[in-house]
Amino acid sequence: MAKALFITQRDIKRFTGANGAIDTDKLLNWIEMAQEIDIQRLLGTKLYDKISEYIVANTLSTHRDYLTLVETYIKPTLIHYAMMYALPYLSVTIANGGVYRNNPENATSLSGDEINELVDKERDAAQYYSQRMIDFLNFNASAMFPEYYTNKNEDI
Repeated sequence: MAKALFITQRDIKRFTGANGAIDTDKLLNWIEMAQEIDIQRLLGTKLYDKISEYIVANTLSTHRDYLTLVETYIKPTLIHYAMMYALPYLSVTIANGGVYRNNPENATSLSGDEINELVDKERDAAQYYSQRMIDFLNFNASAMFPEYYTNKNEDI
């Protein structure tokens, strides 16, 4: 089955302080991680799978309620969780020869504490948007998203 991404690397660049020059390949794994860990935890397996199905089939736009959920609630949450995971690694390259810190000319690397402060700010934003999404789902799930209440046994 094809992997559905609920946001793009471009979304992170557009809605965070991330510079457009970031290698998009460096963001992809963090988007996937945040989506699988945090978004699936918030939505539950059944609703997560339903949205993934619509994205893979390219039919999300024909399902207005699900599109609203993705565009208004999931995207901002996922953007900030992905950025939270990515920040400590954006200046690092892991290669066959070792682990390197990239340091462009005329730039100063942030300290670990400064990076942690940025991570905390992204976490705060992600948690704010998470709570908005949970509130929206609690208010609307029974009428709009029946999958939200159908998880069983090993489902998340």
